[in-house]
Amino acid sequence: MRSFWTNVKKLEEGTRLVRVAPSPGGGACWGREAEGQVELLDSSFSPTGGKLTAESLTYRTPIDPVKIWCVGLNYREHARESKMEPPDEPCFFMKPCTCLAAHGEPVRLPSWAGRVDYEGELAVVIGQACRRVSEEEALEYVLGYSCFNDVSARVLQKKDGQWVRSKGFDTFGPFGPALLVGKALPEKAELTTRLNGTIVQRSRFGDMIFSVASIISHLSRFATLEAGDVIAAGTPSGVGSLKAGDVVEISIKGVGVLRNPVVEEP
Repeated sequence: MRSFWTNVKKLEEGTRLVRVAPSPGGGACWGREAEGQVELLDSSFSPTGGKLTAESLTYRTPIDPVKIWCVGLNYREHARESKMEPPDEPCFFMKPCTCLAAHGEPVRLPSWAGRVDYEGELAVVIGQACRRVSEEEALEYVLGYSCFNDVSARVLQKKDGQWVRSKGFDTFGPFGPALLVGKALPEKAELTTRLNGTIVQRSRFGDMIFSVASIISHLSRFATLEAGDVIAAGTPSGVGSLKAGDVVEISIKGVGVLRNPVVEEP
């Protein structure tokens, strides 16, 4: 596992690293995606000479996270639509790794859970273990970025008074499609969420109450961040409900579009 993180760090900043299966149900391999093509890589991330069209591949999540950290209420407008006060320090919670869904994989709605919402978010992937880091040095521990959907069963969230069950269902954590390798996003990068082709969320990351560096610094005050930890950095305003038949798309320039259909859980 240590060699994996060492090899990823050798990749050029701006590389879109994906994990794909050339055939449905087949084993996964690494690839470098650009302009609709995936250049296949070996275990040391050297090109194998193989190239496939992205549309012909089954995607896996970019990595298998060690832990999934999430930040609540990190946009003022989302705090207002939730009828909650913006926090004076980051509000953290966690999702189990079993919640993950890859690009293209259906989000399954439990019929008994009531309203379920999408929440488009930036995912930050940690590439090196750290503890008690300052904001100034925090981005040195970032491996790259991806898209995340913090799917939430809203009725259960309010009923329980805490968020483990409402955000922990299987498939309630779509993640991908690619890992954009690099320590910092472009200054004007923004997140867009589309529901059935209509834009429902759009925000620049500069609008976050707590920056990526601030979030990492706060987390590392009480917990060791490990290589492979994923941080979902919070959702902007425009959160809404899902129903079977919907398609949710979350996009970040450079990362691509994380697309997931929505189905009723059998």
